[in-house]
Amino acid sequence: MKLSRRMQQIKTSATMEMAAREKTLKAQGIDIISFGLGEPDFPTAPVAAEAGIAAIRDGETRYTPPAGTDRLKEAIIQKLKKDNHLEYEKKEIIVSCGAKHTLYNVSQVLFEEGDEVIIPAPYWVTYPDQVRLSGATPVFVETTETDGFLMTPAQLKTAITPRTKGIILNSPSNPTGAIYKKKDYEAFSDLLLSTDLTIISDEIYEKFLYGDAAHFSIAALDPAIKKKTIVVNGVSKAYSMTGWRIGYAAGPVEVVQAMTTLQSQSTSNPTSISQKASEVALAKGEHFITEMVSAFAERRDMMVEQLKQIEGVSCSSPPGSFYLFPNVKGLIGKQHSRGIIQNTSDLASFLLEEGGVTTIPGEAFGAPGYLRLSFASSKSVLSAGLEKIKIAISRLS
Repeated sequence: MKLSRRMQQIKTSATMEMAAREKTLKAQGIDIISFGLGEPDFPTAPVAAEAGIAAIRDGETRYTPPAGTDRLKEAIIQKLKKDNHLEYEKKEIIVSCGAKHTLYNVSQVLFEEGDEVIIPAPYWVTYPDQVRLSGATPVFVETTETDGFLMTPAQLKTAITPRTKGIILNSPSNPTGAIYKKKDYEAFSDLLLSTDLTIISDEIYEKFLYGDAAHFSIAALDPAIKKKTIVVNGVSKAYSMTGWRIGYAAGPVEVVQAMTTLQSQSTSNPTSISQKASEVALAKGEHFITEMVSAFAERRDMMVEQLKQIEGVSCSSPPGSFYLFPNVKGLIGKQHSRGIIQNTSDLASFLLEEGGVTTIPGEAFGAPGYLRLSFASSKSVLSAGLEKIKIAISRLS
């Protein structure tokens, strides 16, 4: 059978591809430590888990409205008001099957052939392909480590064309942990308001903040920016609910209504049980987040110090998310028993096959010369994995 042309334009997610290779090696009895997938190792927030169990027992197992239950929408509204100083009505909220699904819906209802969507790099691996699936063209803005992996106003100005229809902002960032501050958004505001583009603000990592870092939603900048912004978030990361698959968006009524129509013809409603669990997580799960993020901060500090001790590797300490993005350009060109490390894809393959460690190459994020390492595992596992990396790299010549 001949596949559609749009499917020929996209690739398998690099994180999922590395995870599949990892599983193959594990099935062969090889011990692998993963720094790959972005999934907290903590159990789901207990209040959410208990609410899910109660929902099953209480018979909340039927269809819900396609855009989500009123109770969950109300919990989202209260969360956005308390945490982000944003006011929304229920008709401006949609609940989907994870934030990835939410972002897919956004691209499908907003973009089409001939449109351009600005994506700062490094970027989450899924953004470009979701844009391509809509028929639009991703336009990458290459940020630098020197600038903290943050896009500058000058770069944004250069990227905007008459065909620009949208921009995707991710703060805190996957993969770098970079955070845009209010002053950064203020520097962008005139440019963003000068053109007919939609701002998609992916804030899924907003709770993972370290030191004096703070999260600020661009939609809270001023009413004019809010009218152009779709805020995307979910419960997967903050409450360790990756498998529950609940994400949501808040934005203009016409966009939310279009996403609801699309969703009604694709997935129908998100899982009723997961919606109940998410409702309780948003209302009562803050203590869980505090405990988890405190543990993650210790892991981050430990990993940064150990990575700095590896020759050819440098690593800054990210203010947010739960990833490190070490610079490994010093390892490019080195040799091992099977050949030469020509890029970070080669390096990631080497570390997996000869070091027993899963990492994600920077090429997948639009940033050659870097690796993404998740620190969403226990300190003992992370330490053992770093030792494997150190030993494998010591074999390079």
